[in-house]
Amino acid sequence: MKAGIIAAGLGERLHAAGIVEPKPLVRVAGKPLIDYTLGAIEAAGLREVACIVNELSSGIEDHCRRTWPRLSFSFVRKTTPSSMESLFTLSPLLGEQRFVLLTTDSIFAPAVLAEFLRAADRHGNASGVLALADFVDDEKPLWARMDEHGHITALGAAAANSGLVTAGFYVFDPVIFEEIDAARSARFSALRQFLGHLLERRRDLYGEIVGKTIDVDRPEDITTAEAFVWGGFKSR
Repeated sequence: MKAGIIAAGLGERLHAAGIVEPKPLVRVAGKPLIDYTLGAIEAAGLREVACIVNELSSGIEDHCRRTWPRLSFSFVRKTTPSSMESLFTLSPLLGEQRFVLLTTDSIFAPAVLAEFLRAADRHGNASGVLALADFVDDEKPLWARMDEHGHITALGAAAANSGLVTAGFYVFDPVIFEEIDAARSARFSALRQFLGHLLERRRDLYGEIVGKTIDVDRPEDITTAEAFVWGGFKSR
């Protein structure tokens, strides 16, 4: 299995607060954000990583190759209008098999990804498996609801107050790329809209509950994430 990383965000809210590094290199508890993602990938036993970075960033590729020599990287440098388009841009690099997609926004315990991948294996015929968390500390969380069999039945407003939100990483089958033209025709502007589209098109989506994740978008999120890391990634 390959890993895809969306690291093309501009981190506007962090920059507005005077944090000048590219978002993937912003330090949390002494480590760049992207190192938490890459550490989880390596701990899960994956080796091939396809990563998209924006054209305005610098130093990310060198940092990754220098710091993670056991991982094999393919980089695309492109500024995209959304995380959805970043995913579509990575599609030629992700091959014809299932892949895991992550961002550099989420911090979670190192073992969480491996546990999620094992759980996702139980849904071998699914178009996608979404990591879900019951810790909500996001300005605009994507709510998710699933039935007793783990099928995702609703996303977004239709799942509001379900107690579960997407955690920022996913396992997908390349069959989802059959929906690229339809998604672009609908002028979707976010990955969450594409997920909703997959659900509406009756693509088989499942959810798996994972440990606590912290989404880092704002300066205050760094403080929350550092407390989480220094506290040993304790859920409560």
